[in-house]
Parts: sequence; C-alpha cells; structure tokens
Amino acid sequence: MNRPARLAAAVLTVSMAMLTTACGSGGGDSSAAPIKGSGTGDGKTSVAPSASPGGVKRPEIKLSQDFQADFESWTNSDPKLQAILDDGREELRSKYAAIIEADPESKAVVFYNSDATQATARKWIRQFTDDGDSIIGKVRVFDPQVKLSDTGSGVLFYCVDERQASTKNRKTKKVVRTPDKPESLVQYRLRLDKSAQGVWKTTSLTTVPGACS
Repeated sequence: MNRPARLAAAVLTVSMAMLTTACGSGGGDSSAAPIKGSGTGDGKTSVAPSASPGGVKRPEIKLSQDFQADFESWTNSDPKLQAILDDGREELRSKYAAIIEADPESKAVVFYNSDATQATARKWIRQFTDDGDSIIGKVRVFDPQVKLSDTGSGVLFYCVDERQASTKNRKTKKVVRTPDKPESLVQYRLRLDKSAQGVWKTTSLTTVPGACS
C-alpha cells in the first residue's frame, strides 16, 4: 500500500501549527515529540466497533478478510481520553473501509470527520478508487499519544506501519506492495473536537511519512 505513504502528506495535511500548539510545543521541530501525560497503556486491543455513549448510534465499520488493521496499546485509564482514542481509531477504519468498498461518499467517513476534513478524506480515498484499486494485507497502528488541550480539543498522535500492506487492482488483480522504507511508517497527527452528539470528530489531520522510523 505504497499510496498512503506517498500521498498522505500531500492530501491530508491540515493546520500543523494548530496541532503543535495544542501539544504544548515550545517551537522547533516537533515531528516526533511525545505528548506528555498520555498514559496509553500496554498490549494489543481488539478492534470491535465503537460503543455508543450517550445514545449516539455509531456506524458499524467492517473491513474485508483480505485487510487487517491492528491497533496496539489503544487503551487509556481516563474515560475522556479513551473516548478520543475510540473515535480516532474509527475515523481511520472508516477510510480504509471506504477504499475497500469503493465508496468515497461513505457515511461513516462523514460521521467521524468535520466539514473541515471531509473533502480531504474523500480525495485520499479517490486516489485508490479512481484507479480501481483496493487494499489488502495488514497495517499496524501503534504508539498512540493522546491528551486534551487547554481549549478542550482532543489531540491524538499515532503511527501506522504500512509495510505489510498492498494495493490490489479490482479488474487486473495486479498487486503492488508498499516499499519497505522508513517513509512507509507514517505518523498521523489529529485534532478532534466533541460534537453536540458526543462524537469526537476529526477537525484537523496532518501526516508525516517517516516520522515513526
């Protein structure tokens, strides 16, 4: 799945300054700076559909048997931070599912993204679907760092290892593997804001290929 590593930075980059400010950056290069007090826990967490706190019905997101997204250490003892982790996880899964289903207009993608990020999310998905490609294999999503900013926004950094994933053309069945290079480990940096319905929607997203190597 070399396309995410190659295109993510160009397609999904939004408001880097906003994220680094929310993380308490003191200036300079913060590409790999941890969020203090993240307390993410250990071990691997199963990826079941998110719960629906407050009666909000969240979309059920299913990935195909040919593609797996493993979320590691995706837990936090603070319920507020866990809610941010849960909705941040489902935002990423919704985009993977939209590629697999060839559905750039996915309702799940809309559900987990604000107006500010929906267009860029659709553009990223169309990079695959317009070429008739789906995704197969496995990605590892790890090292989540989460906190609440002074303004009440959620800040979530995490890494995605795409080196065991590939694209597969629906018509020709041609498989293109992701290069085994540092750029295929991508750091995602999100700002999330809680909606009136209690959903932590992604309002800003930046990706940095190679930041997790």
